[in-house]
Amino acid sequence: MAPWSGFWGGKPGGDAYRGTPVVVKMENPNWSISEISSPEDDDEDILAAAAAAGRRNKGGRTKNAKQIRWVLLLKAHRAAGCLASLASAAVALGGAARRRVAAGRTDAEAGVVAAAGESPVVRSRFYAFIKAFLVVSLLLLAVEVAAYFNGWDLAASALALPAIGLESLYASWLRFRATYVAPGIQFLTDACVVLFLIQSADRLIQCLGCFYIHIKRIKPKPRSLALPDAEDPDAGYYPMVLVQIPMCNEKEVYQQSIAAVCNLDWPKSNFLVQVLDDSDDPLTQTLIREEVAKWQQQGARIVYRHRVLRDGYKAGNLKSAMSCSYVKEYEFVAIFDADFQPHPDFLKRTVPHFKDNDELGLVQARWSFVNKDENLLTRLQYINLCFHFEVEQQVNGVFLNFFGFNGTAGVWRIKALEDSGGWLERTTVEDMDIAVRAHLHGWKFIFLNDVECQCELPESYEAYRKQQHRWHSGPMQLFRLCLPDIIKCKIAFWKKANLIFLFFLLRKLILPFYSFTLFCIILPMTMFVPEAELPDWVVCYVPALMSLLNILPSPKSFPFIIPYLLFENTMSVTKFNAMISGLFQLGSAYEWVVTKKSGRSSEGDLIALAPPKEPVKHATRTGSAPNLDAVAKEEQQQQQLAASRKDAAAKKKEKHNRIYKKELALSMLLLTAAARSLLSKQGIHFYFLLFQGVSFLLVGLDLIGEQVE
Repeated sequence: MAPWSGFWGGKPGGDAYRGTPVVVKMENPNWSISEISSPEDDDEDILAAAAAAGRRNKGGRTKNAKQIRWVLLLKAHRAAGCLASLASAAVALGGAARRRVAAGRTDAEAGVVAAAGESPVVRSRFYAFIKAFLVVSLLLLAVEVAAYFNGWDLAASALALPAIGLESLYASWLRFRATYVAPGIQFLTDACVVLFLIQSADRLIQCLGCFYIHIKRIKPKPRSLALPDAEDPDAGYYPMVLVQIPMCNEKEVYQQSIAAVCNLDWPKSNFLVQVLDDSDDPLTQTLIREEVAKWQQQGARIVYRHRVLRDGYKAGNLKSAMSCSYVKEYEFVAIFDADFQPHPDFLKRTVPHFKDNDELGLVQARWSFVNKDENLLTRLQYINLCFHFEVEQQVNGVFLNFFGFNGTAGVWRIKALEDSGGWLERTTVEDMDIAVRAHLHGWKFIFLNDVECQCELPESYEAYRKQQHRWHSGPMQLFRLCLPDIIKCKIAFWKKANLIFLFFLLRKLILPFYSFTLFCIILPMTMFVPEAELPDWVVCYVPALMSLLNILPSPKSFPFIIPYLLFENTMSVTKFNAMISGLFQLGSAYEWVVTKKSGRSSEGDLIALAPPKEPVKHATRTGSAPNLDAVAKEEQQQQQLAASRKDAAAKKKEKHNRIYKKELALSMLLLTAAARSLLSKQGIHFYFLLFQGVSFLLVGLDLIGEQVE
């Protein structure tokens, strides 16, 4: 091969051609060039470098410029491997997307709309807005690409009007954009940034409060400890406790919840279990009724209640149960949703806090999750809920004696419920409603971070989406109803300010508003209107810091910090839509959809909690003749169980994927904005828009979580 000439080569024409000395590290296959000396260097330096290279190379040969080519070829080979893997991943994603589109159902189908609890009119308007925004962005991208390849200088075109042609129209658009469009976007950007910083400061203060609690080891303790002897009710503090299990078509989890509650370590005569069944499926009603009868035969004090008219959803169910005449005999009520399984010592660790503390109205336990590692969706939910309990609930409980009731895994003083007006059917967040009204009446709350109650997380995006819609529309609906009462209430001013500005506005309204507006609307707009700027620290650094704070309570989830950040921005679409629905009292704010359960408790847990089997007693028959009634009943139960399993298997086969059009439209919008950012070299904006667009695409094609029925 002919030697190189020019800057990298030696002097041409000489007999003693001397290559350029190069020092190359060869200890491992990842070669790197440490030093390159040029002919302009001093001869002694060149010789010293060559000698050093020769000592490192056992062959004694000096390194010349040819090795640069080999090193670069190796680098290129590695880069090509990375590109090939990226291309393979892109092809796999495209194939999965094609299969999902072919086999999926859109969320606009009639049956899905009814199940999603959203008004078709509101859904179409919101989706129409996103589609219009996408069309405009595509047109602007086409204009910018044309301007880029035609060599129209942006700054010059904005200052001087060309004589004729398309460049004149482009220059006019730039002037109009800078004069009229950019100021409005910049104002909205600055407003959202201010809200973002306020909410970030609130989260940081909460984390500092949690850190202080851990450093000082602050932990709620009962004022008077109860004696541990549960066999003699007169020996300790064992008040009358009513345990309620509200459920509705909970075929997958009713056995484990009933078994866990019936095995609570509390004097049998001092607690009663109410199974509040709102199921409209006759088979489910029969199965739950028989499960209750089975535990009654084993000596458990448990009753079955079923409402014919399901008015008020869960709130109506609880209200109906509290109207029973025997409730007046009980002092406390513990509430567990159908998928919750308290530990046997749950009442022993919660009820003693009420002793000698007449101002205490609620003791709330935290949740633990049996399926937090089931898939990516459950892992991301686990991060959110860990922060909610570890930081939000614990800090508010310690410093404010107030927090939102979680609707389950809590013990209420019945007097506090009655004093606050009881369960009301005016919202879909009856738990938050009763907590706010109890706080306005002066009752205090305690959160026990070390008392856990086992439950399960939604494993499909559809179930999680419905749950989040209710959790974010209900608070805004409640805020409208409670605001006059909060203003008129005779409580301290700082308590009113905490309720209005922190509990409702900042954490329930501002958070979903700026998350959607800032990262899904403003950020893409700033790519097409570069005169309005969104700083890098708003796009990357502050969100990364907030995500890091969110993930601290669950340090094992640290590898998921980036997916968590992207997924939270993706969920802002659903949360924003729900917030608007609740704030303006739209139809979907009043819909309640029961979160689909999968029954993830192990069979070993069910066996351990099951009552001991006893031989059938023949009260009316004698001799060796078989009990035909018992045999017939057992055969009927077996047939019902087989039919239930067959029905469940059939439903399992009917599982399918859904296509979420709003998320898909936003993914196209963000990817379009990412392409536009390449023209103006926006740096970190491109990567954020790219990955956020891919995140919306994965969610829109239902590639996260399990399939749904």
